[in-house]
Amino acid sequence: MAEKLNPDTQTDGSEHLFSFGVIADIQYADLEDGYNFRGNRRRYYRHSLLHLQGAIEDWNKEGSMPCCVLQLGDIIDGYNAQHRASEASLERVMNTFHMLKVPVHHTWGNHEFYNFSRDFLTNSKLNTKFLEDRIVHHPETMPSESYYAYHFVPFPTFRFILLDAYDLSVLGIDQSSPKYQQCMKMLREHNPNVELNSPQGLCEPQFVQFNGGFSQEQLNWLNEVLTFSDTNQEKVVIVSHLPIYPEASDSVCLAWNYTDALAVIWSHKCVVCFLAGHTHDGGYSEDPFGVHHVNLEGVIETAPDSQAFGTVYVYPDKMILKGRGRVPDRIMNFKKEHF
Repeated sequence: MAEKLNPDTQTDGSEHLFSFGVIADIQYADLEDGYNFRGNRRRYYRHSLLHLQGAIEDWNKEGSMPCCVLQLGDIIDGYNAQHRASEASLERVMNTFHMLKVPVHHTWGNHEFYNFSRDFLTNSKLNTKFLEDRIVHHPETMPSESYYAYHFVPFPTFRFILLDAYDLSVLGIDQSSPKYQQCMKMLREHNPNVELNSPQGLCEPQFVQFNGGFSQEQLNWLNEVLTFSDTNQEKVVIVSHLPIYPEASDSVCLAWNYTDALAVIWSHKCVVCFLAGHTHDGGYSEDPFGVHHVNLEGVIETAPDSQAFGTVYVYPDKMILKGRGRVPDRIMNFKKEHF
């Protein structure tokens, strides 16, 4: 289990190796407050930008600067598309991120695809694949252009992998394309509801339209990268908009084929943490293989007098999440064979 502790009160004298920031589900829109899909959670569309500004000011002031920030997807809200404000809202959020003194890695979620096509995103500032690190002598660790995923090394022997959780999806792709037809067939096979965003009566409630999954091609690539990391005794942090571990998430928020992703991860020793957004309420669990699954609380449902972001401090034997506002502190020890 993750214990609660402030990194400032470390008593074992070990210095942290590096740190990184995390933030999820900003979902900015220039709109009055509203409510979620079920109508039971308040959403602070305008204020989410102020929360982001506060987070950036905090990261910029930290004595030991984070090496980067991970933005876990849903950067602007789907309502922007209805108001024809998608590009203007994205520009406002990206201008805010310009204040950050370190690189930001962007993950794509369902709200990105409510606003933009995959082609648009590929050519936008939300594509941070240029920050990737390449393992030249292992070409199999190079991701394909058909999905948005990459890996990078923020500190020696630590590798971060960004996954594309909407690689299988009916969102953001041309409805006449074979991939759309394939994904719609998969979705309808698991979800007979007229309203495809409804999990009502489903034995696999993750099969809703606002979720997606990982293609076999992407999972094969992930397997190759993790094989390299195993061989080179690296520790790996995986980043995705969608969570993959049921104990850490509402089942309706999981990736379609989360079991396939877990099977790949569990066949390797190197993965220490899986970071996701999407759930808004947050969640945490350590799986039987010692992987810490952290679902970050969403900015969009965070009241103006609170906050929702965190900084993760990485030590040789653990990671410590120092949360702000709704995000709780956690100590995540690496399993013994990791060090």
